[in-house]
Amino acid sequence: MTVAAPRYISYIPLTDLAPDPANPKAHEIERIIASIHDHGFVETPVVDERTGLAIAGHGRRCALIEMQARGEQPPDGLLVDDDGGWLVPVTRGWASTDDRQAHALLILLNRLPEAGGWRPEPLAAILEDLATSDPDLLDSLCFTDEEMENLLRQVDPETLAQGPDGTHTPEPDLYSQDQTDTGDNERNTSLCCPACGHLFTPGR
Repeated sequence: MTVAAPRYISYIPLTDLAPDPANPKAHEIERIIASIHDHGFVETPVVDERTGLAIAGHGRRCALIEMQARGEQPPDGLLVDDDGGWLVPVTRGWASTDDRQAHALLILLNRLPEAGGWRPEPLAAILEDLATSDPDLLDSLCFTDEEMENLLRQVDPETLAQGPDGTHTPEPDLYSQDQTDTGDNERNTSLCCPACGHLFTPGR
C-alpha cells in the first residue's frame, strides 16, 4: 500500500521561493553565506501551502540570491535547471489555517532554537576539540569573548582533559594574559581554554 507523505522535499526555482512580507526576523547574510560555503546548503526552507510563501528560510533565500548575484557556483545541495537557474530544496506539505497562525509560526520557528540554551560541558568539549583540530571552524561559530568566558566558568576543566584520542591534554590556567605590545602601550586580555590552551581573543 502506498501512503502519501504528509511532508516531502521538492526542488523549486530559487526565484519561485517567495518571502513572507510580514517576516520580522533580521539576518546576518554574510554569516549565512560563510556557513553555506563551509557546509553546503543543509537546512531546507519551509513553504506554507496555503499562502505559497516561505514560513522558514528567509535568510537562506537572501544568502542564495546574493551568492548567485556574485557569480558564485551553486552550493552543494542545490540543483541547476536547463537554463542555469538555481533549484533549491524546500519542505512542502504544511498549510496554515490563517494568517495569524502563519505569523505565529514564523516567529516561533526562530525563537524555539534559542529557547533551550546550551548544555555547558558538551558544548565546551566540542569547542575544545575544534580549537585543537580546526581553529577556522571554531572561529566560524562566532562565539564572543564574553560568551566563551561565561561558558568556561560553568565547566570543570577535568571534564575537558581528554583529547579526541583519549589521551590527557595539558590544563593551563583559565585566564591568560597576552602581553604583546600593540604599539600604544595597551594590553590585550585573552581567555584561555582550560583543556587545550587555545586563546580566545576579543573579536574572534
